[in-house]
Amino acid sequence: MSKVAESIFPVSMDAEWQRIDILAQCLIASRSGKQPEQILIKDLNHKQQQVNHLRAAANNPWKKIAPDLSALAMDILACVYVVEIYPRIGWLYQELQPNTGQPFVSMALIQMLLALNDNEVLQLKHLLGPEGELVQKRLVEVNDESAFSVIRPVKAALARLLDLPEPENAPPGSIKVKIKASWDDLVLPADREVMLREFMMWLKHRDQVVNDWGGHSLGGPVALFSGPSGTGKTFAAAVIANELGWPLYRVDLARLVSKYIGETEKNIGRLFDAAHGKKIVLQFDEVDALMSKRGEIKEARDRYANMEVSYLLSRIEDHLGPCILTTNLRNQIDKAFTRRFQVVVEFPRPDVTSRIKLWQRMFPPRAPLSDDINIDLLGRSANLTGGNIRNAALHSAYLAAEAGSAIELPHVATAIWRELSKERIQIPRSDLGLLAEYLPDSVFEK
Repeated sequence: MSKVAESIFPVSMDAEWQRIDILAQCLIASRSGKQPEQILIKDLNHKQQQVNHLRAAANNPWKKIAPDLSALAMDILACVYVVEIYPRIGWLYQELQPNTGQPFVSMALIQMLLALNDNEVLQLKHLLGPEGELVQKRLVEVNDESAFSVIRPVKAALARLLDLPEPENAPPGSIKVKIKASWDDLVLPADREVMLREFMMWLKHRDQVVNDWGGHSLGGPVALFSGPSGTGKTFAAAVIANELGWPLYRVDLARLVSKYIGETEKNIGRLFDAAHGKKIVLQFDEVDALMSKRGEIKEARDRYANMEVSYLLSRIEDHLGPCILTTNLRNQIDKAFTRRFQVVVEFPRPDVTSRIKLWQRMFPPRAPLSDDINIDLLGRSANLTGGNIRNAALHSAYLAAEAGSAIELPHVATAIWRELSKERIQIPRSDLGLLAEYLPDSVFEK
C-alpha cells in the first residue's frame, strides 16, 4: 500500500482487507481447476492470525460501528466493505460473479469466499435478512433476500470504522436546515425556554434513567411545537440541534405522502432507515395535515390514511433520536396523539417586549442606522412575528442600500407595509401604529 493510502486508511485494518483479497484469489484459482499456490496459503494463514489478534484486542476497530459483533458478522462486513477500500477487489468479485455486472459481493459469493458450513449459512441469512443485525444496525444495505442480491456498505458506518468524516446525505424526503443559533438567540417566554431545556434532558439523561435506574425505554424523545408561522418553531429546533452538535433535517411530509396505497409507508420507512443510528435531529413540518382529528371511516382511503399516521408515529417512537413535529393548527391535532409527545410547546406571537428584542437583533449588524431609528417605537408599532420582523429588517436594509443612505424610519415603515401586504390585500394605514406617519405616499402610487 502506498504512503498516501496508509495516511487515509487505518493501517491496523490492513490484515482484514488483505485476507479477503487472498480468499478471492484462492477461489478464482479453485474455479479454474487449480490448487492455490503454497505461498498464497501461507500468506492466508498469516493474515488470519493477524485478524484474530486484531479482533481480540481491546481497541478492535469493529467496535466503532457495533460493540458486540460476532466473528461471522465481522467476516461478512470485511467482504462487503473491502471493495470501497481496495477497489481492485471489485474486479475480482466481478470475475467470480460475471453475470451481475457490478463489483459488490452477494450472499452466495460470501458463502463461497468464507467456505461456510450449513449452520454458518443459516447464520449468514439471518444476519443479512430484513430483521438481521447487520441490516437493522444500518451497517449494510441488501436489496432483497435473494442469494444473488448485491450487498452494499452503508457509507456512514464505513466512515465511522475508518475514522473519516461521515457523509452528510439528507435522509429521503428531507432537507438540511442551516441555521446557527444558540439559547441566547431565543426570544421566548421564560417558561417556554424551560420546556425546551426539559426536552434536552430526555437526551442527556437517557442512559442514567433507563440503564441505571431501570426506567421504561422509549424512542425519541418527541416534541410538538405549535404556533403561528414565524414564531420561531424552526429556530428553536435549530437551537436544540446546535446545542447537541448534530445537523437538523426538516422533513416535508408532502414528499412522503402518496396517493398510492402502501407507498406512503415505504417512503416513511426509507426516511427512518436512513436516519437510523445517526446523530441527527428530525423536524416534521405541518403535521396537522396528517394528524388531524379522525372522523368516521366512510371509504377505504380513510382507513389507509389512519394506517399511515399510525405507521409514522410508530416509526417516530421506535427511532432513537430527537424528533420535533411542528404545526400552525394545534387544535386540529387529534388528542389521541398527544400522549406520544414528551414535550408540547406553544409558541405565541411576540409581545411588545419580545418584539423590541427581535428588532434589536434583526438589522444587519454592520448596517448604518439613522439617528431617528427608535427600537422601542418599532416594537410598539406593528404586531409582527419574529419571521415578519426578520424580513422587514432585511428589506429595509435593501431599501437603504438602493437610496445610498443609512436605514431610516421611512425605509422600515415601507418594509413593514410590504410584509403586512403578504397576508392581506387591504391594509389600513393604522396597522402601522406610530410608524404610519413615516410611510411614504409612493407606496400607494399605481
